[in-house]
Amino acid sequence: MTKVLFFNSHRAWGGGEKWHFEMASQLINDGYQVTIVAGKNSELAERLNRAGLPFRVMAIGNMSFLNPFKLFLLYRLITGVSPDTIILNLPSDLKSAGVVARIAGVKRIVYRRGSAIPIRDTVLNRLLFRHIVTAVIANSKETKRTILVRNSKLIRSNKIHVIYNGIDLETYDSHHVPSQCATIKNEVILGSAGRLSTEKNQIFLIDVVFKLVESGQHCCLKIAGTGLLEADLKEYVVEKNLQPYVEFVGFQNDIASFMSEIDIFLLSSHWEGFGYVLVEAMAAKKPVVAFDSSSTPEIVLDGKTGFLVPYQNIEQFAVRVEMLANNAGLMKAFGDAGRKRVEEKFTMRRSLSELKAFLEGELDVEC
Repeated sequence: MTKVLFFNSHRAWGGGEKWHFEMASQLINDGYQVTIVAGKNSELAERLNRAGLPFRVMAIGNMSFLNPFKLFLLYRLITGVSPDTIILNLPSDLKSAGVVARIAGVKRIVYRRGSAIPIRDTVLNRLLFRHIVTAVIANSKETKRTILVRNSKLIRSNKIHVIYNGIDLETYDSHHVPSQCATIKNEVILGSAGRLSTEKNQIFLIDVVFKLVESGQHCCLKIAGTGLLEADLKEYVVEKNLQPYVEFVGFQNDIASFMSEIDIFLLSSHWEGFGYVLVEAMAAKKPVVAFDSSSTPEIVLDGKTGFLVPYQNIEQFAVRVEMLANNAGLMKAFGDAGRKRVEEKFTMRRSLSELKAFLEGELDVEC
């Protein structure tokens, strides 16, 4: 059976770390020989430790590929594991561990790309993608597109395989309690979750709430997450005099419970490699309103599981929210359809099956 080395040195926790943790855990459960390398003092290392999973730590920086001692340590680690496949997370991981893996004779050097941001067309990137990387796993078709947008010859398209993130519905459902928010209160509960950062664009949602309140819509927006913009966003809420209508609920360890407390999920990100939080909302049977851009249309079906509106179009966004808020039947229909779509396309079982097929050389091309 294929021996796999997962290499993720990122210290913070995000979608990439979640994917590495879940996929490595599932492969171990299925009998694969898996080794995991996490960043020193990283959240991934802490979670692996709590889960009782074997792992090693390695501090990798952007310039580690110029450090002979660091490269020696990497060579000793990789040759000691002797993997058939190494799956790398960060560009810095690729520059250091990817190059060393090639020297060590690892057959498959895989870069897992989770961000729908164009890759720069530099000499170093051309070298890495043409001579080091043997395959790329992208988390959406949009991510795959952005890999090649600045250089269509950076790597052959048929070497980029799309494997969507999946949700463990059994575990998710064990935490999820159906909500009766809109019937308990005479208002619709809107929700959004993500880092409080520029790319997530929560300020747009605050402006949407302002328009809804102006039009007489009874609503409350719960914003989950923490981040660098928290103070600025809270100040903006005060500036718009929206304190009774916007609540910052912090980081949510139990996202299923958060989803159970809302009626409609909103996402206003400027870009998403894969909007996993959309899948979580749909799994909880919540209709979605989001932009018709980036990878979102690959998840949300406009007019069936939610509404997709033109990017940054605040008027239409508010209209679609009102349309759902005032039609309980439509909310339920979209919610039910969203859950069905998750069950058919975005389950952990399906993602794991596709990853196994990829590792065993049975997954050829995702167009």
